[in-house]
Order: sequence, then structure tokens, then C-alpha cells
Amino acid sequence: MKKILGLDLGTNSIGWALVEQNFEKKEGKILGMGSRIIPMSEEIIGKFGKGVTESETAKRTSFRSVRRLRERHLLRRERLHRVLNVLNFLPKHYACQIDFEKRLGKYIVETEPKLAWQYGEGKYSFLFQNSFNEMLEDFKANGQDLKIPYDWTIYYLRKKALSQKLEKEELAWIIMNFNQKRGYYQLRGEEEEENLNKRVEFFTLKITDVIADEKPNTKGETWYSLLLENGWIYRRSSKVSLVDWKDKIRDFIVTTDLNDDGSVKTDKEGAEKRSFRAPKEDDWGLVKKKTEQEIEQTKKTVGEYIYDALLKNPHQKIKGKLVRTIERKFYKQELETILRKQLELQPELFSDNLYNDCVRELYRNNESHQITLSKKDFVHLFVNDIIFYQRPLRSQKSTISNCTLEYRTYKLNGETKREYLKAIPKSNPYYQEFRVWQWLYNLKIYTNKEDKEVTNEFIKNVDDLVSLFAFLMTQKEVTHKDILKYFFNDLKGKALNDKIAQYRWNYVYDEETKESKTYPMNETRFEITKRLNKVNNVPIDFHSNEIEQKLWHILYSVTDKKEYEQALKSFATKNNLHVESFVENFLKFPPFKSEYGSFSEKAIKKLLPLLRIGEFWSWDNIDSKTKDRIANIINAEQDNIRLIVREKAEKHHLNSESDFQGLPLWLAQYIVYDRHSEAETAGKWKSVAELENFLKEFKQHSLRNPIVEQVVTETLRVVKDLWQHYGKGEKDFFSEIHVELGREMKNTADERKRLTSIVTTNENTNARIKALLIELMNDANVENVRPHSPMQQEILKIYEEGVLNSNITIEDDILSISKKAEPSKSELQRYKLWLEQKYHSPYTGQMIPLNKLFTADYEIEHVIPQSRYFDDSLSNKVICEAAVNKLKDNQLGFEFIKNHYGQKVQVGFGKEVTIFNEQQYKDFVEVHFAKNKTKKGKLL
Repeated sequence: MKKILGLDLGTNSIGWALVEQNFEKKEGKILGMGSRIIPMSEEIIGKFGKGVTESETAKRTSFRSVRRLRERHLLRRERLHRVLNVLNFLPKHYACQIDFEKRLGKYIVETEPKLAWQYGEGKYSFLFQNSFNEMLEDFKANGQDLKIPYDWTIYYLRKKALSQKLEKEELAWIIMNFNQKRGYYQLRGEEEEENLNKRVEFFTLKITDVIADEKPNTKGETWYSLLLENGWIYRRSSKVSLVDWKDKIRDFIVTTDLNDDGSVKTDKEGAEKRSFRAPKEDDWGLVKKKTEQEIEQTKKTVGEYIYDALLKNPHQKIKGKLVRTIERKFYKQELETILRKQLELQPELFSDNLYNDCVRELYRNNESHQITLSKKDFVHLFVNDIIFYQRPLRSQKSTISNCTLEYRTYKLNGETKREYLKAIPKSNPYYQEFRVWQWLYNLKIYTNKEDKEVTNEFIKNVDDLVSLFAFLMTQKEVTHKDILKYFFNDLKGKALNDKIAQYRWNYVYDEETKESKTYPMNETRFEITKRLNKVNNVPIDFHSNEIEQKLWHILYSVTDKKEYEQALKSFATKNNLHVESFVENFLKFPPFKSEYGSFSEKAIKKLLPLLRIGEFWSWDNIDSKTKDRIANIINAEQDNIRLIVREKAEKHHLNSESDFQGLPLWLAQYIVYDRHSEAETAGKWKSVAELENFLKEFKQHSLRNPIVEQVVTETLRVVKDLWQHYGKGEKDFFSEIHVELGREMKNTADERKRLTSIVTTNENTNARIKALLIELMNDANVENVRPHSPMQQEILKIYEEGVLNSNITIEDDILSISKKAEPSKSELQRYKLWLEQKYHSPYTGQMIPLNKLFTADYEIEHVIPQSRYFDDSLSNKVICEAAVNKLKDNQLGFEFIKNHYGQKVQVGFGKEVTIFNEQQYKDFVEVHFAKNKTKKGKLL
């Protein structure tokens, strides 16, 4: 008796049934059945169904990242405390409240002293009063006699430190201040993409005058011309008067349209094309650029820039206004400049002995790092080792999928272990070529009208294939139009477009828009070539496969901007290229996406030589082990060659060395690895204890999707419990386990989003159809309307679908009504009038009037009769005359036309219709169902 376990996996429950079955005697019984509910909130399940995989885990991660930032700030502060204490820079009141013995550098519990403020006699006193008084005199000398906050002294000291000696406590305050504000560290590739034909800039401008138009528009809004201080005119409408904007300062995001040569575009009247808008939250990058430009133009440090701005305008807001987020390099340069100047002015505070004491304090147990730092100085210690130290990103190599073909073996405690290699990055030149060959071998060309494959008419021989491959290797991406343009390269203009319209390919293609999905080709080579062409004096034969591979490795692996620039210079120098020109063109090369293939680079290098064909193929490029296997296949030797591989080799006539080229991927895998999709190793749990151990060792978050992870672990627990309860943990208790996976689990996030969109559209359609039927019921000209009749709802759906999916031109406002769930009364009336004259019977071409649609004169007709194939979907239904439907009876749509074309049919009231002939029918279907490929296929 076989014991078979059936599992039905859903997102919020696991159904199970255990049966005992004897198939020979046809006997069996159900041992047990039930379901396990997975504890999960409706909100999370609902989001998962819509393709949103946000979870409690993701929320915790965001909170944890905030905590980490704070912890790292505190760690830097503790390290600074320790170094400044060794230097004796800390004020006494501050140092005495820090623990330098056990909790190194941390404040004593329940204390948090202020470095610049000392508490005594029941009040706080400012420690740097002399410097504050100096600053007051500076403000008075600049005509600013007003109250000034003590906190501004830090900006005065940051400016003063660039040229004069500071007290050591003042210097400690400055250094601690830099630990709080370090700036934004931008990794390579995080820059915003630049649009060469648009320049987007941030401006803060004064409005010098406001001029209003004489009359408001139809919406009750008045148009205003705002004259800005730089001569620009900002046009905007408003229901509220903008007259009081005169003499006020406002922030603007200004977008200027540019010509290809960089000049500003102008309109017909010669005015420069420029648009204005108010800044949004996500415009911080533009604010950052503007601030950096202003600081660079003044040639001042950040502290100096802020202090001088305050001297001119003491009412200026500093944080979030004067200086917002800026690059870290500005703060780094300022601190370096201050420290070097103070080292020069008072070297006695920074002796070598003190420096070594500081290093030993920080790295008490790390002698190697002590030796490394001993060759540096205080500037390096403060700037690069403490305040602006950037922790390298943790390697995410473990998250990359394993190659299914290649592995390495090693011994651990006498036991041989196997470790699979990691998958290749998709941007790797080897993968790019591999992908193009695969895509090319799967390419098929079809005619649009007959849906007939005609690939052989375009690719007649190996030379054509090789030529097309060479073309694809120069392309970044292609659509079906690019491929057809390649084949029809002798045509241009309308003749070319007409020819393209006759064909499609086997890849994703939208019948409605006549557009295809864009498929990537050799993106890496395209981008590298584009930039190399701009580099000065590059040799003609420079861009070889070897050079491309080396250059790709730099572009892919180096993320730090400085290191990347240095690597580019080194590459240019080694290869005798113009260094400045090369770096300039490759510096802003966007980093490649972190996407990976299914195989490792090693596996692809072995498979590629068998995929290549013609002039791209070479026997010498095939590795020695594969050559030996090929020899065994050709000579029919039994050594390490499975029967299935021999059979496939014979079927494809692989009889000589030159035959092993242009092979499909699955066959190349059989030749090289003796297998294709078969699992090389298949294991199973032999006892409940083994399964239980696995569940204990299973790492949380090891699967990328938290919901799938929860379902998988709950499934294993169900199996464990059933095995224990019914089988008492007996080995091989289950003969078979059958798994049914819920649709939500199988589908990708994009597919779940698509299905949710379809469901929403259908819900909107149902609501609109009911509202439309109610509107029709109130119309005395429309007969026999019953809004709550499911049959009439379906009739109206088919009628609406037939109109919307025909090739007629649909106005935008009508199209918008067709997507609404609850159109307004006036919209419903307009929509009803539009529908009234648009629909025709598919077998006679006669108009189906909306006012007669729900009478017995018209019926729903199944194109493929239900008696021959049950298909009750809308794509198998049309509306036609009741008499025509009766005559059609049990025939297919096209079969009915062939048997009854030209026949006259009485439809009542002395009216008759004529059945289409074959050509009329085909033409009608091609036009009226052009956007509905499924229904078109059934009708034809």
C-alpha cells in the first residue's frame, strides 16, 4: 500500500491529506486530512497579493539602520575623547565626566556635559567668552550691533583657525563639531543622470515686480507675470492674489531646454524656453549642487562661508537654509586645512611622542595597525582614521545564486566537501555574448496576417546567422523593428514601415500598439565602445576581447569614486592611452546593475565555444576535457558518456569535430557536463530527527521573500508532524509527496501586480456596467432593460468590449470614461450615445442598435460552441442576430461562414441580412478585433 501525502500551499494556510492507496487492487482510504493556518495579518497577505513584499522585517530593518548610524556616531565620539584626553585638549569640567578606565571614552552614567558650557554656582557659563567678545567686535565693525547667540562662536573659531593660533580647548570643540556634521558621502553611480537637452537648476531669487492679466480664465484663475531679479519672467496662474509677492525671495527649480550644442532653445518669438516650479522634498540633490557651487565660487571653507554670510545677514537661517546637505569632501578639506595650520603654528601641542601615545591608546592590542599609523601624522589620524573613516560595505556574495554546473571540492576534517561557484554578473562580456547567442537561436519571425513562420526566408544560411550576430553584438538593445530594419536595410520611409507592419517576432509583442518589448543585447560593449570613440588617439585595433574584459572588471568592481578614478588612470597609463581624455570619458560611467545569470563564468567559458558558429567558432577554444568527451562521442566509445547523450548526438548528426558548433544550449550542456536540467545531486531526509535538525539550523531571512520563507518553514513543520504522528518517524514512510502551489506563490511580484490590475479593471467594469444599465432603464427608447440581470450585464460587457477593442478611433475623454468604476450622470449619457452607433454583428456586419440590444432579436453567441469545447470566457462570445445564431447552431465561426456564405436570413419585421463571404468575414475580423488577439484567433 502506497502512502501518499498531498499538500496545498497558499499564502495563509497549508492544506494536507494523507491517503493509503493500492492502485492494482483499486483500494484505498484516507488516513487523515486538515489544514494549518499560518499566522499572518490580512494587511501583509493583501500587499503580497498585489506584488508588494513589504513586511514587518523590512520595517525593523529601517529602524535598525537609524540605530546603527547613531551607534557609529557615538563610537567616533568615544574615540575622539580618548585621543583628545591624551593630548590634554579637553576642558577639565568635561573630561572629569568621561570614563577613561572601564567604559573607554563614554560619558559617566547619567551625565552628558557640554564641552563649551560649564555649570557652576547654579548656572551655566560659556567657556570661550574671549572669542565670543572678539566675534561681537567683528559684527560691530561690519555695522551689525545686535544680540548674537553664543553658538555662532564655533563659526568664528573655524574661520580664525585658518590663520591664527587657537586655545587647545577651542581646537577640541572644533574637532568634536566636525564629528556631528560630516557631509554626504556619495558612492560612484549615485549621481543623478544628466539629460543633455535639459538643464535643471536650483535658484533663490527676489521677485522685483508682479503684473496680473486683466481677466481671469474659465477656471477663475488669474495669470501673473513675476519679474525676477535676474531678468527672467515667471508665468503662473492662481486663484489667490500674488500681488504681495513683490520684493519677496522665493526658491525655484528652473528647467532650461537646450539644443544639442548646449545653447538655450527659443520659441517662435525668440524667448528662451524655461519652466519654473517650487522645490519638492526629493529636490535635495539640486539644493546640494547649488550650495556646493556657491561655496566653490567664494573659494572659502564651509565654516568661513557660513560666518561671512552671517556677518552680512545675521537673520540668515543656517541649518536647512544657508547650508544643507553637501559633499563630505568640503568638510574634510576644511578640517585638514585647520589641523595643518595649527600644526604649523603650535607644533609643541602635536609632538611625535604624543602622536604615538594616541595611536597606542586607540589600538592597544593591534600592533600591526600601530606600525602602519606610526608612519602617518595627526591630520591622518583625526581625518581618515576617526572622523571621516568610511567602513567598507559588507560583502553580499552569499546572496548571489550558485552555478548549477561548476563547483570546487575541498577536504574538511577528512571529509570531502563540495562548494558551487557563484553565478556570473550579467554585465560580464562573456555573459553578454552568451545571452546574444541564446536569444538569436530562439528568434522566430512570423507574418502578421497568416501567423506563419518565415524565419528561413530571412536567415537562409550560416553566413546570414553570423552576420546578424555581428550586428546584435554592436547593439545595446533591440525591438522587433530594429531586427526587421536590419533585414530590410534597402528600404526607407513609408515603404520600410509598411514592410515592418507585415511581420512580428516570437518574443513579447503587443498586437494593440504594434510595439514589442525591448530586449538587451551587448550593453557592456556598446557603452564601452561609445566612450572609447570619444577618447583621443585610440588605436584602431585597441578594443579587443581581452581589453574589454579588463576594463569591465574595473567598471564593475570599483565603487569608491577616488579609487575608481585612480584605477582608470592606471589602466590608461598601462595601455598607452591619453590619460586625461580617457578618465574624462569614463569617469561618469554608470555602475553596472547587480544582476546575475544562472551559470558561473567558468561554465560559460566552456559552453560558449559550442554555441558559436561560422567565423566565430574555433576548435582550439574548446577546453581539453570537452575535446576528450567529443572524441568519445564521435568514436562511439563508452567512457563517461551516457546513453541519452549519445542518442541526442546521433539525432543532431554530430559525426565530426566541425559539427560541434552552433549547438542549442541544452545540447551543449549534455556535451560538456553530461546533463542538462537533471539535478546532479538529489537528497532527502531519512528521519524526523534529520528534518528537525534542519529546521533548527535554518537561518531566518535566508530567503529573500519573508512570506515565502514562512510558508516553506511551516510546510516542513507540517510534514514533520504528520511523519511523527502517522508514521512514528519510520524511514521512507511517505511513498510520494504531491505539492500544489497557490498561484500567488508561483507568480513573481510583477505578475501579481498585473493580475491585481486585471481584477481591479474587472471590478470597475462590473460597477460601470450596472450604472450604465440603470441609465438605459431610464431611457424610454431602450427596450427590456433589467439592471440586476447577470445575463444583461454580460451582454453589455460583450457589446462594450466589441466597441473598445475595434480599430475605430476613440477620443481620450471617452476612453477615460471606459476605465471609471462610477462615471457621473452626464458622462454615462455621453458614453451611452457613443456606444449606440459603434457595434456590428461579426457574421453579417449589420449594426446592432443599443436600444434593441436587450430584446429577443439579439443573443449571445459562442464562437466555439460549448458542446464542442467548454469556454465561457468573454473572448469566446459575440453578439449576433438571434436568427443567425440559430442557423449557426453547432458550427465554429469560420466553419459557419464557409458553409453559409451569401445566404439570406430573415431576422423579423420583414428585414433580412446576408451572411459574409470568407474574404468579407476575414477583413471584418482583422479590423474589428485587431486589438483582441485571442478573440480574433477563435473567430478565424
